[in-house]
Amino acid sequence: MKHEELTTENRLAPLRRPLLDWFRSNARDLPWRRTRDPYRIWVSEIMLQQTRVAAVLGYYARFLEAFPTVEALAGAPEERLMKLWEGLGYYSRARNLQKAAAAVCEQYGGQFPADYDALLALPGIGEYTAGAIASAAFGLPAPAVDGNVLRVLARLHDDRSDIADPKTRQAARAAVASAMPESEADRRIFNQALMELGATVCVPNGPPRCEVCPAAELCLGRLRGTAEALPVKAPKKARQAEEMTVLVVLREGQAALRRRPGTGLLAGLWEFPNLPGTLTEQEAASALADRGLTVKAWKKKLTAKHIFTHREWHMTGYVAEVSGAGPEDWQWTGPREWADRAVPSAFARYSEAVWEEWGAAP
Repeated sequence: MKHEELTTENRLAPLRRPLLDWFRSNARDLPWRRTRDPYRIWVSEIMLQQTRVAAVLGYYARFLEAFPTVEALAGAPEERLMKLWEGLGYYSRARNLQKAAAAVCEQYGGQFPADYDALLALPGIGEYTAGAIASAAFGLPAPAVDGNVLRVLARLHDDRSDIADPKTRQAARAAVASAMPESEADRRIFNQALMELGATVCVPNGPPRCEVCPAAELCLGRLRGTAEALPVKAPKKARQAEEMTVLVVLREGQAALRRRPGTGLLAGLWEFPNLPGTLTEQEAASALADRGLTVKAWKKKLTAKHIFTHREWHMTGYVAEVSGAGPEDWQWTGPREWADRAVPSAFARYSEAVWEEWGAAP
């Protein structure tokens, strides 16, 4: 099926009513679905990007407890914001949240605009998020197309187009827009229903649950036996592997941290001092000596790997008790200070090692 055929042979229109009925009976009870507050819907959508629903639930509750309004988020200390985001990853999302919150306060008096284009203009809000907020919060006829929706459409239409191609996404948005319900109440949940169908029935990485799918009789992928092979997506480029040595250095009950640069990957967050390459214990001791530190005792050697979107870190870490002052940009941090610093989950194994040395839990 070609891109343009989605709009002329759109099977979403006859699916609309059974899909909405299915959603009302089968949708998961999620906190952001119990509100029309655009602030709370927006926070959930940003958190859910690249993150599983189960992982978001606790963060969502804690975040809204700390920042219950857009004004509270706009005025939050960055360190506090980053600490609450710790472990969710993709930290630029949190910074864009605060930038957008400030824009809403400055430009709209703290009220989110009930306008798709105005939402799209806010920092960190793309086409999908603008559509999700516009429809769920305001009942506007705006499509919200994510990976779940692309998968549903590909199977529904037996569409072999590459879903990573912007033209495919554009065609999918047009298909959803043309099938948008007339009533405001239905528009509020139509995008959600499509996404829920993809998340729970027309699932990735396995056979779709066609036996319970409201689209079963309309789905060309099921009728033609191609559903499991869809959607089509061009293979990703191989991630770049980076070898690094992590220095977990302890001194008089404190551990050394340093702040990452203000731009780039994990910008402005706290990290363990580290060096490129895989150093031996002797090489690590020499590197510490160059920084004014003497190893008194080696504690552990720990390996870990962390995968980012376009790169992965292969880490060898040494836990050592040291003496000496160390570089000026290293901060010696105890349990109390640690609670205020956002250390990304990339270093989770090494953070655990520090807390084990302290005989406490974070």
